[in-house]
Amino acid sequence: MSGIIGYIGNKRVVPVLLEGLNRLQYRGYDSAGLAVIRDSKLDIRRAKGKLRDLEEVIRLNPLDGSYGIGHTRWATHGAPTEENAHPHRDCHGTVVVVHNGIIENYLDLKKELTDEGHRFSTETDTEVIAHLIEKYMNGGGRMAGEARPRVALEDAVRQAVGRLTGAFALAIISTLDPNKIVAVRQGPSAVIGLGKDEYFVASDVPAILYHTRDLFFLADGDLAVLTPNGVRLADFSGRPVTRRVQHITWDPILAEKGGFRHFMAKEIYEQPRAVRDTMLGRVSLETGEVFLDEMEISEDDFRSFRNIQMVAAGTSRHAGLVGRFMIERLARVPVEVDYASEFRYRDPLVGPETLTILLTQSGETADTIAGQREAQAKGSKTLVISNVLGSMVPREAKGTIYTHAGPEIAVASTKTFSAELAALYLFSLYLGLTRGSLPRAEAKRGVRDLAALPKQLESVLEKDEEFEDLARRFFRSPEFLFLGRGVHFPIALEGALKMKKISYIHAEGHPAGEMKHGPQAVISDGLPVVVIATCEWNDADSRVRYERTLANIKEVKARGATIVALVSEGDREARETADHLVVLPPTNELLSPILEVVPLQLLAYHVGVLRGSDVDQPRNLAKSVTVE
Repeated sequence: MSGIIGYIGNKRVVPVLLEGLNRLQYRGYDSAGLAVIRDSKLDIRRAKGKLRDLEEVIRLNPLDGSYGIGHTRWATHGAPTEENAHPHRDCHGTVVVVHNGIIENYLDLKKELTDEGHRFSTETDTEVIAHLIEKYMNGGGRMAGEARPRVALEDAVRQAVGRLTGAFALAIISTLDPNKIVAVRQGPSAVIGLGKDEYFVASDVPAILYHTRDLFFLADGDLAVLTPNGVRLADFSGRPVTRRVQHITWDPILAEKGGFRHFMAKEIYEQPRAVRDTMLGRVSLETGEVFLDEMEISEDDFRSFRNIQMVAAGTSRHAGLVGRFMIERLARVPVEVDYASEFRYRDPLVGPETLTILLTQSGETADTIAGQREAQAKGSKTLVISNVLGSMVPREAKGTIYTHAGPEIAVASTKTFSAELAALYLFSLYLGLTRGSLPRAEAKRGVRDLAALPKQLESVLEKDEEFEDLARRFFRSPEFLFLGRGVHFPIALEGALKMKKISYIHAEGHPAGEMKHGPQAVISDGLPVVVIATCEWNDADSRVRYERTLANIKEVKARGATIVALVSEGDREARETADHLVVLPPTNELLSPILEVVPLQLLAYHVGVLRGSDVDQPRNLAKSVTVE
């Protein structure tokens, strides 16, 4: 969603704001702007389109200030125009606001303010906030210019947010109360950075990582006041609160492209490291033991749970579908996987006997947060797998497994998916050992298989030219079909999601066994069908799944499809039918999805590049979905 940056300190403010906005581009946006104040004079620049358009506006009409705020907007209310771009101000130009989220009651507030004499110039819900704050800074009724302000900016903001219904993160400045930035959070993420005589507010860590690694996340209901002398923190009622300052260990260079053409390509290639770092320090190769430190859930609790509910969205949900196979096979606990956006609306049957697992890259996904609170309200303990230290979902959970994948900039998640699968496998081993369903010798084999994956991933990445060649063959295709069976079916879903998200080609993923029940009707001459047909050769059940998938390959081939088959080393049968083979290293079947997804990510990436798509920021999408 929208990105926010604010800065107060000794540096030149405009370059700091533009740099922060540049590092927030991955969130997706359609306009950008910034506002600065110097000597009680306010200057604003805004532009429709990309950040380069804003930079051109500033080049032609420069500005400077001693502190300020910036914004990249993803349109919710009002078209993506310069007029509707943030920052927004009241009609007297004394209060300026940037906003991530949605104000649900803005029309009622707008009517009330219009009746009081306020004049609006945009279609946005955000402009209402600026007018409301200005109203309270001037005693609750008088318009600016009639009297000196009697209310401090932070106190006026407290009154204003008490009137707002919806989800919002805000940064506010005002010429009526200078040398101050007020930041609030109710829903979407907001982080405060602490530098040396300089302070930052941002939507996400990468925006400030080059300036400071010391930061804390605002919680819902927090209000921070940033001045040249420091940061004061309180809740919406004015009661002082404290948040733990964290030192982020991410190397800022991880947020750069590192010689790759796109962030997505860089992050695909970072998967061996992401899997290795997620595993690091959490296993014993000698004993097979798994160590999960950040847990307030006891071993007795883990032994007592009768079922597990997973809640996630998008790619993380596909990871959860793979995780279901891992947990049920290794720990023998029944698992359900639900869309985060649907979970709370079906009055889910969870309680103290249920462990609810949340999967979220950002830890700030709005519907995942809602799902977590629904589960907790029903008495279920929650465990989260996330990539962002100290974000909302981990803070509210009883247990956390951080993936240590590092910042992911491209909108399409890649290394997050592999790291989540590694974390789920670790958890499945841990749960199986704790509940006594997994023999120690099997756990030791599983740990060693996981430890071998980074090198195997590197060997898959070395075949990138093969995937680029496949992309050249198929990038003009109007649609794709992805098939898998068992633990491989979620990878078919993920492959289809990546293809449609990156290349804008219509793609579907189906269970291979469902082809006869309808999808086979769409097979036409030349349709690219990608089939995940890997096999753990010494496992009888895996062999059965493989043989049945081979039958599906023959069925679609007979109807004119062009087959791309992902197979394991040693395969002799699929090559007789498939048009193109992608050969993957052998591993145990539960870990094979981590290897299988890489060729599908690279295929989608290369197809998207060949079609001229913006693979890092696909149209109409945002990295972190912070409103429902």
